[in-house]
Amino acid sequence: MYEISERAKEVLPSKVRESLTVLEQDPSIISLGAGEPDFVTPKHIIEFARKKMEEATHYSPSEGKLELRKEIAKKLKKDNKIEVEDDEIVVCCGSKEAILLSLLTLINPGDEVIIPDPGYLGFKPITEVTGGIPISICLREEDNFEINPDNLKKLITEKTKVLIINTPSNPTGTVLKRKILEEIADTAVEKDLIVISDEAYEKLVYDNARHVSIASLNGMKERVITTQTFSKGYAMCGFRVGYAAGPREIIKKMVDLKIATTISAPTVSQFAALAALRGSQRCVERMRREYDRRRKMIVKRINEIPGMHCVKPEGAFYAFPNITGLKMSSSQTVEYFLKKARVLTIPGTEFGRYGEGFIRLSYATAYEKIEEAMERIERSVKDL
Repeated sequence: MYEISERAKEVLPSKVRESLTVLEQDPSIISLGAGEPDFVTPKHIIEFARKKMEEATHYSPSEGKLELRKEIAKKLKKDNKIEVEDDEIVVCCGSKEAILLSLLTLINPGDEVIIPDPGYLGFKPITEVTGGIPISICLREEDNFEINPDNLKKLITEKTKVLIINTPSNPTGTVLKRKILEEIADTAVEKDLIVISDEAYEKLVYDNARHVSIASLNGMKERVITTQTFSKGYAMCGFRVGYAAGPREIIKKMVDLKIATTISAPTVSQFAALAALRGSQRCVERMRREYDRRRKMIVKRINEIPGMHCVKPEGAFYAFPNITGLKMSSSQTVEYFLKKARVLTIPGTEFGRYGEGFIRLSYATAYEKIEEAMERIERSVKDL
């Protein structure tokens, strides 16, 4: 008789994925739960991938196709002010695999990894699966959900090996400011930490916010692994392609681990990524502008509902409202909105224990659907 490993038992089922199954059962429900763009991948990317299909029926090099890595290096230099060579890049099956390979390379069982809380729900299970101990750093609403450098220092012990940051943030939409990143960098140097910088939403920033890659700061290139994906900015979730860039020796070992696991990112997806980087970026800007339009509307509507208020997100495509005025927990609020308003939302506790008192609303869906969803939520709150 088989027995499930303790490692697997530690990974709990995703309530996000579980909740999305209700949409198949009831089409009248409006989902504000999705974590992927509602846009179709830009046509020129799809057409190039289709054209290259016959060339894409074999494995690629485990580190990724050379022409793609060279293009990524150009992009990192131009957009992120990070100078890397092609052998300091590994192409992965999305940025999630890049984070997994990074931690497999960097930590031993029992090592501590500091993760943002509330933060991306993948950080904790990936840390646990790789043998690490996740240590949450509380991100507070009054700090605009930014990392407090003083609080960070208090969490560091002799067992701390890695700090994970996420900017722009899922679920809060926070874009870490340069000054905060400089203080984090100083702490990383002082305490000899490696930083994994998850920048999946880098192309989706609004107003006067500016995305800064921590690897671009003085003295940080050799202690940062930057992970990025084509899923969010280019609406390419189904292609499953992203990458990590970092110190040569770390990347080399990540490639060895990739050979031992998934061998290579899908070849056709690498061609698609190449088209994304080489083609016009106007498609990205069009999507960003539409997200911005939705963002302004959803935040305005949230702040008009008694018992709810929301810090204006500066990036990504999520709003993270405070719902403590409704006198229900995060999970109770989500359940109430689902049953009473027929609107699917995600409890803040899915993103860490400090997410209690909040829910996540995605505006990666049509403007008109968001309007209707907010109307339903407002009516349901009046019935409380």
